[in-house]
Amino acid sequence: MTPGEIALRALIVGFIVTFAFITGFAYTTLLERKLLARLQHRVGPNRAGYIPIPTRDGKERKLLGGFLQPAADAVKLFFKEDITPGRVDLIIYNLAPMLAVIPAILILAVIPLAGKVPWLVPDPYNYFAIVPGLNVAVLFVLAITSVGVYGIVLAGWASNSKYAVLGGIRASAQMISYELAMGLSVLIPVMLANSMNLGEIVAAQKGGWFVFLQPVAAIVFSIAVLAELQRAPFDLLEAEQELSAGFNVEYGGMRFGMFFMAEYMKMASLSAIAATLFFGGYRGPFVDQVPALGFLYISIKIIIGLVLMIWIRATFPRLRYDQLMNFGWKVLLPISVMNFILVGVGIVLYEEGVFTPLIEMMRAFFFG
Repeated sequence: MTPGEIALRALIVGFIVTFAFITGFAYTTLLERKLLARLQHRVGPNRAGYIPIPTRDGKERKLLGGFLQPAADAVKLFFKEDITPGRVDLIIYNLAPMLAVIPAILILAVIPLAGKVPWLVPDPYNYFAIVPGLNVAVLFVLAITSVGVYGIVLAGWASNSKYAVLGGIRASAQMISYELAMGLSVLIPVMLANSMNLGEIVAAQKGGWFVFLQPVAAIVFSIAVLAELQRAPFDLLEAEQELSAGFNVEYGGMRFGMFFMAEYMKMASLSAIAATLFFGGYRGPFVDQVPALGFLYISIKIIIGLVLMIWIRATFPRLRYDQLMNFGWKVLLPISVMNFILVGVGIVLYEEGVFTPLIEMMRAFFFG
């Protein structure tokens, strides 16, 4: 393929994948509201878009109740009055929502979504992605997730509101505290696969998911992702009891909707990253024979990740800010550092053949 054809393919595939994720974001909000209502024993969205089905006893049965609730919410946000407060930094105030959304979309560029699907994957590559074959894909993901906090920090600062500024400061402190542990846990799959290419990391899990080899790294990564997303119980930057909704308190209409969109798109993107690093990515039964099944498998894994995030929100109370910081620095970081050292030493000893006699002895014991 010529450079022009590669660029055109990336543009078309990127548009399709981004459109799918944006549509998914809308229905992730419906999933969260329905699931939270079920877990907390209350009524969720059950009116907008339902299909009335008459029954024999004369009562009306409602099918797909609430299915069009995301569309109703979007229409409401589009037509809601969007007021700009006085004395804001107008350029940065308008730029901040875009800085929050763009990194959430950029993460999708390097995620392997399927194997070598005919007609969709060019010859040099073995998996389907918007940008396949990037040798530093893990560094790209870490860089983009770090940039995402700028939208929140600048939104708080540009709003000229003390509560919004406090929310932005909390976001930056929280990011620094938990990104160290997340970065160290991400390096574990890199060491196990001996590659920073996400496609090769997925291929290395053909014999078994990394979550079984390294459950500690998977748990630390999952907790750090919740803090990175500012999801409950780590949502201190928008604690309504003390910050009047935090960094986005001065935003309304679609500018508020863009922050909302960024949160849910990052939920889906980081669920895809977790699935790729620890849960086999697009791999599953018969995926080598039918590569298109990869789209189904990674979609199921992303949905399971979203459900777990929602379940945690419904279950755990919000931490105090000192508890949040102590947990990041005094618990997660030491665990991730020790785990990183042990895995590194273990890999070196394995490559030097130190464990070979032990492996042979266990093989003889169990398999004769």
